[in-house]
Amino acid sequence: MNDLVVIVPSRARPAAAVQLAQTFTATGATSRLIFAVDDDDPTRNAYLEALAQYPATTVHYVPAPSTMVKALNATAMAYANEAYALGFMGDDHRPRSAQWDRAYLDALRGLGTGIVYGDDLLQGARIPTQVAMTADIVRALGFMAPPGLVHLAVDNWWKVLGEGAGCLRYLPDVVVEHMHPIAGKADWDEGHIRVNQKSMYERDLAEFARLQVAELPLAVEKVRALRGAA
Repeated sequence: MNDLVVIVPSRARPAAAVQLAQTFTATGATSRLIFAVDDDDPTRNAYLEALAQYPATTVHYVPAPSTMVKALNATAMAYANEAYALGFMGDDHRPRSAQWDRAYLDALRGLGTGIVYGDDLLQGARIPTQVAMTADIVRALGFMAPPGLVHLAVDNWWKVLGEGAGCLRYLPDVVVEHMHPIAGKADWDEGHIRVNQKSMYERDLAEFARLQVAELPLAVEKVRALRGAA
């Protein structure tokens, strides 16, 4: 069984995938890194070619049409029975702390069932823009991110789910930097522009508000049951 499988949905950014694989390896991480790539991505073969030198890295194709959430969930469910924990990063995250994945796993094993995240040097403790959770949560819910979301507010969901179930832990000494253009750490490319439109914010934030009322209570109950909490 893999201890931690980190899933990275990515489209048309094989160069970013290589940069992430490089920093992932440089930290001494021993976890498995999986790029979830749409099967209609015109650069799909470039991912395979560029990442071939990283033996712990895999490209997992997901059916089109897809979204970040669909790609994440399809890949998470494919590996939920093969891993102790599942993680998420964007292809614009860069792990900085040595053996950061070991810190995540140690915290998760301390929780038993839970969700952990580090400092992305942008949102900090406010929301988990990158995350790892025990795979039993994914199996119990049937997803890693609510299927009704497209791209945004997924981190908000993880925050309120973990808080509600009493199993969320922030690791301030573990840095997984978010190289987002909103922080001036990258240029705005077509992909960033597409998923950060005003209409996308409005759509996903409205869905998140619905989820908090309609689906969060049951999800929290399921996670609390995994923890044996009353």
